[in-house]
Amino acid sequence: MRLILAGAFYCAVLHFGGTVVYLIAMKLTIREISKCLDLPLNTVERWIRQGRIPIRKVGDDCTFEKAVLENWAKTHHLSFSLSQKEKQNPAASEPESLSAAMERGGVFYNISGDDTETVLKAAVSHISFLSQAAREELYERLLERERLTSTGIGKGIAVPHPRSPMSENLQHPVIITFFLEKPADFRAVDAQPVSVLFILLSPSTQTHLHLLSRLAFCLRNELFINFLKTNPASEALFSIIADFEKQLDSSNYF
Repeated sequence: MRLILAGAFYCAVLHFGGTVVYLIAMKLTIREISKCLDLPLNTVERWIRQGRIPIRKVGDDCTFEKAVLENWAKTHHLSFSLSQKEKQNPAASEPESLSAAMERGGVFYNISGDDTETVLKAAVSHISFLSQAAREELYERLLERERLTSTGIGKGIAVPHPRSPMSENLQHPVIITFFLEKPADFRAVDAQPVSVLFILLSPSTQTHLHLLSRLAFCLRNELFINFLKTNPASEALFSIIADFEKQLDSSNYF
């Protein structure tokens, strides 16, 4: 076998008897890879360390076979586009605000239901900015996600979300907050019934992970959990989220 280097491409030339086989691999930086996959840089770095992604890191560069990585991305419901690394989109580089996404989604109270299926059906029916077809799609995809693993994260909170962006494109991400009429069984990790839902809808995987990370930061705070149990008014909820976000920004948290 011999290697031919041409810019960002490696060509491995293998000889099998009289047959010559060319295996095309690419070499990009981790930052370029994260743009191609539309994922946060720290997520790609962590997945490489964990061996969850078919990429080999050599110094500051990564090598991979294009077809293998494309297939991996498709299997994991992720986008993969080499053209992404050539695009310059200043607006996309601005991190999305958690408080803006929550204000965009709104707050709803007294959502009925006894279990995951009935609660999600009632909650989705309130999302008026989606078409009827999109609401039906969202409901099915939320159920699909719950069958995979419960989004009940514990302490009476669940964060339902589809595994990939909706077919009805969203220009901006939204987080819709729902306070339930009574606690419902969501098969949560701590076996406690759920009384608060945050349904997260994002136009891209990168934005989804960014907002999920920020929301998780808030939900690790016991005072905030107790605050949610009071079914606060939307203005009070948005105000405390804005305060959390100031903490995140000052600490350079993702």
